[in-house]
Amino acid sequence: MPLLSVSNGVVGLKPVIHIVFESLFNVDIREFCIVVGRGKRVLEDYFTLDTDFVELLESRGLSDRVEELKRFYSMVSQSRIFFVNQPTPRGFGDAVLRAEPFVGDKPFVLHAGDDVVVNGDYDHLKRLFRVFEEHDAVLLLEEVDDPRTYGVVAGKAIGDSGSVLKIVDIVERPEKPPSNLAVVAVYMFKPSIFSYIRRVEPDSRGEIQLTTAIKFMIDYGHDVYGVKLRSDEKRLDVGIPQSYWRALYESYQWASSNLHSRSQG
Repeated sequence: MPLLSVSNGVVGLKPVIHIVFESLFNVDIREFCIVVGRGKRVLEDYFTLDTDFVELLESRGLSDRVEELKRFYSMVSQSRIFFVNQPTPRGFGDAVLRAEPFVGDKPFVLHAGDDVVVNGDYDHLKRLFRVFEEHDAVLLLEEVDDPRTYGVVAGKAIGDSGSVLKIVDIVERPEKPPSNLAVVAVYMFKPSIFSYIRRVEPDSRGEIQLTTAIKFMIDYGHDVYGVKLRSDEKRLDVGIPQSYWRALYESYQWASSNLHSRSQG
């Protein structure tokens, strides 16, 4: 599933998984575990170097695409990438739990494949890392007009800026949201999250909700914090057709503006 992005001075389509991988790579992450559903072999192929395709692009004179592909393959070559299968779609929590053998006893970043944050400098990830140094879990948050289709938190602001919160409650798709702070699907966890995911009972759709596991962490006294997106940072949600259509438009607006700024500079 692609969005618009700027590469080598040209606005073009780029798969969301590529954008997510690139953002994590650019904050010095080099080990990746990608949880894939049944029939998603195409993702493994995408992260496999294809020199024949590079040569084909070169033969057609598509130099800008060649350079972008070589840059991507360079990042892939510098990384360790593992794929784990989720044969049955049993929810986000179940998908996270399948990565436990890869994570082991180390803290980790969790980034869903249907949320992208655009701002150009990856500062949202850097802020997430800084806050996580002192806590058990950190969630990325966004103020939205209608949070009822998201996970929503209630929290107490820390410091004068109000950009960091201690989370006291979290609920999935509430009819009466406790705030307008929706969870962006970018997190940092200590491995203790896995024990709480195991306690989660499947919901009415048979899915294991990560939100419920985070709620357990809060109830058992763990420090769970949230970091709010700045006004110049934009979450693009590609999870459903309506939001994907909006994300395509907004990614084009952001890419075009970014390209214009570069040309002016």
